[in-house]
Amino acid sequence: MARSAPKIAPAGAPEPAPGRAAEPAANEQISLPRPDYEAVDVLVVRESEQLRALGDDLRAKIVVLLRERAASTTELAEKLALPKGTVGHHVKVLEKAGLIRVVRTRKVRALTEKYYGRTARLFLFKSSDDADGEGVRDVAAASLRTAAEEMLPSVDDDRTTFAVLRLRLTDHDADRFVRRLERLTREFRAADTPTGEPYGLAVSLYRRAPDA
Repeated sequence: MARSAPKIAPAGAPEPAPGRAAEPAANEQISLPRPDYEAVDVLVVRESEQLRALGDDLRAKIVVLLRERAASTTELAEKLALPKGTVGHHVKVLEKAGLIRVVRTRKVRALTEKYYGRTARLFLFKSSDDADGEGVRDVAAASLRTAAEEMLPSVDDDRTTFAVLRLRLTDHDADRFVRRLERLTREFRAADTPTGEPYGLAVSLYRRAPDA
């Protein structure tokens, strides 16, 4: 059986929860952005095709753009400043993987324009025997690159902080930090408010290669 891959909760991307116990606890209430279309609350993303789809930077950005509002291929192309044909190809990849779907249509002259939305408001990423952890790592990399692009330059209030630490932990301490990071991400989601300023939180605890 494949070992569980690292979990990451990227800033502004499809908010995966870190740690092995990624699913919300029983009776736990989590505030999530309500999109302007119907979608289930949670989708566990574990299939190789799904992980490959989200491991691409452009497709990761498309999923982020659809987080709160459905959009047509034309609108997505305008926001991304890319040709409509290029964006349309990546939209089809996401649709085939079951990560986005057509949520409504609109008549534009003689054509029917499709509007796409996510299949779930929250994606939880898990490895599978087929994916062997590689797909989750690609998703993590794409999500972190997206977070870096979103990050504003440092401001006077010092609310932007970033650190990468590499050290050795016992199994007991690794489990302890996983639980603490899970609590942090739950508190971060619960603090979401429509009147607040936009922030992102990128969280990852991962096993690294001994020589890394």
